[in-house]
Amino acid sequence: MQTEIINIGDELLIGQVVNTNASWMSEQLDFAGFPVFRTTVIPDNPQCILDALSESGKRSDLILLTGGLGPTKDDLTKETLCNYFQTKLIFDPITFQTIEQFFKARGFAITKVNRKQAEVPESCTIIPNSNGTAPGMWFEQEIAGSKEKHVFISMPGVPFEMKTMMINEVIPRLKKYFRPVAVLHHTLLTQGIGESFLSDLLEEWETNLPADLHLAYLPQPGIVRLRLTGKSDNEHGLQKMMNEELEKLKYLVGDYLFGEGDDTLEAIIGNLLIESGKTLATAESCTGGYIAHLITSIPGCSAYYKGSIIAYSHEIKINELGVSKKTLLEQGAVSEDVVKQMAENVRNRLDSDYSVAVSGIAGPEGGTNDKPVGLVWIAISGPMGTLAKKYIFGDNRERNIRRAALQALNLLRKTINTNFLTC
Repeated sequence: MQTEIINIGDELLIGQVVNTNASWMSEQLDFAGFPVFRTTVIPDNPQCILDALSESGKRSDLILLTGGLGPTKDDLTKETLCNYFQTKLIFDPITFQTIEQFFKARGFAITKVNRKQAEVPESCTIIPNSNGTAPGMWFEQEIAGSKEKHVFISMPGVPFEMKTMMINEVIPRLKKYFRPVAVLHHTLLTQGIGESFLSDLLEEWETNLPADLHLAYLPQPGIVRLRLTGKSDNEHGLQKMMNEELEKLKYLVGDYLFGEGDDTLEAIIGNLLIESGKTLATAESCTGGYIAHLITSIPGCSAYYKGSIIAYSHEIKINELGVSKKTLLEQGAVSEDVVKQMAENVRNRLDSDYSVAVSGIAGPEGGTNDKPVGLVWIAISGPMGTLAKKYIFGDNRERNIRRAALQALNLLRKTINTNFLTC
């Protein structure tokens, strides 16, 4: 079967509101076995709504709409739905009672405009809205030459109303009405290797994947996510097949693998430090505190994180971190010796077991032939000594900061996880 989403609202098209409904709905529908193959955004215009309904009804089995169901005069979706399904609006006492209770609980008197929300298309099945006054509506339309029917579901565009309706009402009803296929996803997280290199590494394995499985590459600055997706009528067999292929994939990815699913490097490092009873400090130059931000985004980080010194200028590197003035003048701030001194000195000054230090040229200016934009030195200092590594990322400042921070965290993860000298 084919599923699609229609989001209605001028505010979505002019960029005034980000269309978070579409991504959330797609995710929930996919988990429930109704993969979305198309999302359309249209204005609050009756003809556009009619056109979208007509086109979607020709190609999809399930169509979900959001938006245009409020109490104001510019919300014309119900009237347009009546036009499309050749029905009329009727007053529904049960819906009106729900609206009355909603306003009474909040100490408000119901208005004529609000009363109009109890008018619904006669041919629809009402879907209760526990968080608002506009009910959802379920329509069925016969498919020419078939006993099956298209299903259209219209919901409010307000996210917290729509989400509750989807979880509590819509998805359970859809599972009973249709027989969805099993859809399984599993995501592996890699760091330190680009998308094209991963593709080359996995080419033979990917070519020989079973027909029910598909691999997607999802790159972002510093990380490439590998999502393995499976679809089948046999969920048990699909899960067994996926587990087998995941083990092969993990073996091929090797040391580039750092986590799965919703894991983050900062959370993984936090768990490692807690388990080992160790502490951490950071010294940052080009990342400007971004590493500290990632670390402190994890609840409970005060148990292992001592703090940071953001040493952007030579003066702060010398006075606060104790970096040698001679080394700075001779080798420059973006150098192996300087970043090692930053790591060792912040570790000593903040009395931590481990430390991370970063110095680089984030860009877009400041590069030279010898030290181009994107050059970053990262050092990790710990009980086994200090290690520094050189990286060249690119010419985009924002991406360079993100990539440098993630590279530093991953190097720290390896340091804590394994014998430091073999990282």
